[in-house]
Amino acid sequence: MQNDVVRMEGAVMLGSRLKRLAERLQAGAERIAGECGLPTQPSQMPLLAALHRHGPLSVGDAVERIGISQPAVTRILARLVDMGLVETSRGGRDLRTKTMALTAQGHAVMEDAATMLWPRLRAAVGELCEVDALLTQIEAIETALAAQPLEQRPRGGLRIRRFSDELAPHFHRINAQWIAEMYTLEPTDVDVLENPRARIIDRGGDILFVEDPELGIVGACGLQKTGVRQFELTKMGVVPEARGRKAGEFLLHAMIERAFAMGCDRLYLLSNSKGAAGVHLYEKAGFVHDAGIMEEFGRRYARTNVAMLYRPPGWTGGNPTSKGPVA
Repeated sequence: MQNDVVRMEGAVMLGSRLKRLAERLQAGAERIAGECGLPTQPSQMPLLAALHRHGPLSVGDAVERIGISQPAVTRILARLVDMGLVETSRGGRDLRTKTMALTAQGHAVMEDAATMLWPRLRAAVGELCEVDALLTQIEAIETALAAQPLEQRPRGGLRIRRFSDELAPHFHRINAQWIAEMYTLEPTDVDVLENPRARIIDRGGDILFVEDPELGIVGACGLQKTGVRQFELTKMGVVPEARGRKAGEFLLHAMIERAFAMGCDRLYLLSNSKGAAGVHLYEKAGFVHDAGIMEEFGRRYARTNVAMLYRPPGWTGGNPTSKGPVA
């Protein structure tokens, strides 16, 4: 499993990992069902269980109770009808409403499932994990996604924007604001903020922005190339209106990922203890205070009294590797 990309990418591949896990669980369940003499497949069992527990249902009712799409229910229904486990009828005033019900054979299959299959599956899964805790977590995720789908997250739909000349004024606006408020704009600041393409992009670095769906561009951060496979994380700021939405944390993690995607072996930053919230954010992300970085680069700004070096997760000593952060 050492080179398992799906596992290594963590949350980024969560859907794929859960799908892979579901396929493994369903394949095992199908083999157990075969050993029990049942003709069904795991994908058919939710509909059969709904009919077994609740009696006849319309397709719409089944969609609501199972939580899968109507086309999926219709496909499963067609197969179960062919197998002789489910029958359909139309009744009432609305002849378009199709009602599903278990046949006598379907009832017999579900009785066998409840007697032989389900106890074995419960015991098997119970050996794998703390079932109640896992189901509670899954239910919490399902409830949260029903309230706000993934594409509207994080924090209402924050997203990363790549550098363009059209966005360059935001780089100046956001950083000039916080630097002027907390310190004094130094000549180096002015040079970089007024010439981001020439000073950062064209020299092998990059700039990313974070955009809020309501507030627009609310944060910016640069990666300045300062050596072979070496970058400084610089000019990171978030407008006051967006604070509390975790836009800075979101942007920072994106910048770290970007640095290692660009081949970074050494990622560092310079700051000031006056910005305690920012320093704490860097510490949480994996940056550590480093006297060597202070000695080597700290004279660049008069305000610098904090120098930090990024240590990838799992680092135990020596130089950081070009292997990026693993979620």
